[in-house]
Formats: sequence, C-alpha cells, structure tokens
Amino acid sequence: MSNSVLALGTDNRAALRRLAETLGLPRLEPGWVWLAGAGPGDPGLASLHTLHAIAEADVILTDALANKALLQLARTDAQLVDAGKRGGKPSAAQETISRRLIAYARKGLRVLRLKGGDPFVFGRGAEEALALARAGIPFRVVPGVTAGIGGLAYAGIPVTHRDTNQAVTFITGSGANGAAPELDWAAIAKGSPTIVLYMARKHAGKIASALIAAGRDVNEPAAIISNASLKEQATVVTRLAALGDAAAVADTPAILVIGENVRLAAGLDWLGALSGRLLDADPLGRERLSDAG
Repeated sequence: MSNSVLALGTDNRAALRRLAETLGLPRLEPGWVWLAGAGPGDPGLASLHTLHAIAEADVILTDALANKALLQLARTDAQLVDAGKRGGKPSAAQETISRRLIAYARKGLRVLRLKGGDPFVFGRGAEEALALARAGIPFRVVPGVTAGIGGLAYAGIPVTHRDTNQAVTFITGSGANGAAPELDWAAIAKGSPTIVLYMARKHAGKIASALIAAGRDVNEPAAIISNASLKEQATVVTRLAALGDAAAVADTPAILVIGENVRLAAGLDWLGALSGRLLDADPLGRERLSDAG
C-alpha cells in the first residue's frame, strides 16, 4: 500500500474521530461487538456510527453485500475477516461466525460485524446478537438502510404512497431450507397492496403464481432492481405474470417489488433523469383522468 493511501486513511480516521467527539457519539470499546448495517451498496448511505466503528475496530467481519470500499477507513493493522453468506456459494456456517465474534470479543478486541443493508432485516443479525447475549458479550446494534426501502428509492419507487398503498409487506423469498417460504399467500395477496421480496430471484415464479392464484391481477406492475444504489444498478419493470421469467435473467443481488407504486418510477426515477430520462409528472394518470372528466 502506498504512503499516500496510508496518509489518506489516517486523515480520514482522524476526521471521523473529531466528528464523533463533536457529536458525542459512543466509541467501540474493547471487548464489545457492534453489529452495523452498511446500507444497500452506495457507501454514502452508511451511517456515521458505522463509519466511526470501521475506523476504530481491531477486527472487522464483513458481509458479502457490504461495500468493500468502506474498508478503506479501517486501520492498517485491523484484521479483516470475510464472513459473507451468499446462497449457493461456499460460506461460513452461521454458528461459526457467531463463535468467532465471541472469541474475538473475549480477547478484548473491538469487534465490528459489518453487514449489508440492515442487520435486523433478513440479515441474521438477531441470531448473532442472541449468541452474544448468551455468552455475556456486550453489543450494540447500528441500523442500516435496508435494500427494500433504500434500493427502491434509488429506482424511483417509493415504498409507500397515499395514492397507491397504505401498507407494505417485506418477505424473504428463500426460507431457512432454501425453498420458497410457506406463507399464507392468500392473506398476503388480499391484505398487502405492496410486497417487497428479498432473496427471491430463484423462487419469483412460484411466488407470483401463488399470488395470482390468490387473486392478484396478472398485469399488476412489478419491478426487479439489481445492484441497487450502485453504478451497476439496473431496473426491470414487468408485470406479475412475467416476474419469474424476468427475475431468472436478472443480475444479483436483486430486490423485487410488486404493487401499483411501481408505476411511480416513471415520474420519480431521479437516477435515470441524471442520464437523460424524461420523467412523467403524472405517472398514475390522475391528472389526465381529471382532465378527461
């Protein structure tokens, strides 16, 4: 590593410390574990608590979906441990990760578990926190921006809008055994106007079929946002009946959303507008209907 990069890292860490001290933020103390969310991808969405912890940690166990650019803030002598879990790929067992957190903390180290999104939203953060609690290890949870909210916002899709939905349901598309979750799809189809699906690319077709069988419109808008909030972000807007086929060829990681609020992307895709997309100020057609009446 070049001296200029080392100097930049030192300056950044010093600036973070000064900012944290000014705001009276807590420090990551020896023997503690912080479970921190890194957001959906864009490093700018990581909180100050998370950035400060990265700069202070003795050991950082990183999730597969946490943006590795954030690790530039880590100390040069910090131990970086890959503890990512990706479906279908070799990865450490959850019990192994929890044991490592406990072992590092018992050595008196300042331990950071850096997770993509929010550690308590389909991130197994609660499992790790319970393991720490059973072992008597003090811990702090640092919430992060979850992809089901922040990722949709980067695609111009608000998770709620009073003209489209007053409720939203977040669902993991892959159960503990890797299969599609066994849920009351009829109740979800009836009670949730907007459905956000995590880790659902593999089972999107089966889920869509279950929703359609329960009464959802085959032409209901749906979208797939791949690499949300990153420069590689790609959004595919489709309909519920075609969601499985569209998801099968989408890049990963991907967040899926079903509901009328998907139509709002035509007017709210601010990221697309930066690249020249013309936005529709009336994506739901309400003003056009009013004029026609």
